[in-house]
Amino acid sequence: MGKTIKLKKGYNINLVGEASLVVGSADAPKTYAIKPTDFKGLTPKLKVEVGSEVKAGTPLFFIKEMPEIMITSPVSGEVIEINRGAKRVILDIKVLADSKMAFEQFTSGNPDGMDAAGVKQTLLNSGAWATIKQRPFGKIANPEESPKNIFISGFDSAPLAPDYGFILKDRMEHFQWGINALKKLTAGSIFLSLPTGVNSPLTSTKNVEVVNVSGPHPAGNVGVQIHHIAPLGKGDIVWAVNPEDVANIGKLFKDGTYDAIHTVALCGSEVNEGARKYYTLKKGACIDTLVSNNLSEVNSRIISGNVLTGTKVEQNGYLGFYDRQITVIPEGNDPEFIGWLVPSYARPSISKTFLSFLTPNKKYKVNTNMHGEERAFVVTGEYEKVLPMDIYPQHLFKAILANDIEAMESLGLLEIDEEDIALCEFVCTSKMPLQQIVREGLDLIEKEG
Repeated sequence: MGKTIKLKKGYNINLVGEASLVVGSADAPKTYAIKPTDFKGLTPKLKVEVGSEVKAGTPLFFIKEMPEIMITSPVSGEVIEINRGAKRVILDIKVLADSKMAFEQFTSGNPDGMDAAGVKQTLLNSGAWATIKQRPFGKIANPEESPKNIFISGFDSAPLAPDYGFILKDRMEHFQWGINALKKLTAGSIFLSLPTGVNSPLTSTKNVEVVNVSGPHPAGNVGVQIHHIAPLGKGDIVWAVNPEDVANIGKLFKDGTYDAIHTVALCGSEVNEGARKYYTLKKGACIDTLVSNNLSEVNSRIISGNVLTGTKVEQNGYLGFYDRQITVIPEGNDPEFIGWLVPSYARPSISKTFLSFLTPNKKYKVNTNMHGEERAFVVTGEYEKVLPMDIYPQHLFKAILANDIEAMESLGLLEIDEEDIALCEFVCTSKMPLQQIVREGLDLIEKEG
């Protein structure tokens, strides 16, 4: 029996609009966009130009800081746009998809019979390497380094999050091959975290150490799991991979083609009930075919990702490289009559003002209203209630704001990423942009070496 972790701190935000466990059908997107902005702190260098013909797996750009890492096209077709922002920063590379998919061919074979160098080269050439993220700093893993351990969270506890057991139930062979490939890249363990008491098909996976985790969100966050399973020591590096990306890696070695399958949950209160399903897409897919004619409210916020950490996109926007749900909720820009004076409508809250603690399983329809604006950064003790990690968040955030690098490190900044403190931002009385603050702190530490 594997290790068991029981978490008490945290908070489940129960929302209306969960996707049913059904795979829906939609028109295939015509365009796809890979956004370098999805890869934190890294500089893209183009390998294509407008008009270039590409296959699925053809490099679009490489990473300046680590030139061996290729970011490849998810589909075959023609590069139709390369959009730039201020100072000519590349915002996205758009590909018009062919009607029939053509793939680049890569080395195939059972990873059990390959050495680490061969596995690594296939992952780098195909673009699959970009799905491996490193802690600390939450960036694409450096192929020149070897991780102490590799972590895979087999469940997501965020609001309306997808069910990986459902997504991967018919892909267990690919998942196992992916695990076998990753095993070649570490002398340590591969930890697979699964929810306690849930019959997941991932339980039968070999070459992993299964850890059963129970508790409210953020129990499904890989950063929280790392903290409780094998915490980072000074100088340690670990890697984390999404379970569907593990299956895609396995398919790469089995078939010799990199098929960037991206199963997303279309969810949220403003999605028509019949459309709240799972959809099989590719990375960077245009979401227009999913949300068009499937929304019940015109004035809605479309989010690539979940409501805590996702990014606002337009109806004709594109799926984030690491996002696995599209959430749609009311925009919330309507004024509330004397909203500052009365509790207003019922909504999820750790405060007892709204009496939501009396009905912990009730599901709420929420909007994007922040119910206030940034104000004095006061000590409330609220962060500690929702962060199941042995750190002092209030002191940490203030150390970051003071640019005190030594204090940041000693207070545990290198153990966390933005998603780990998203709940702190949700409960923050001062309305502070805590995720942004954490990213600025991580960037500063990395810059200063």
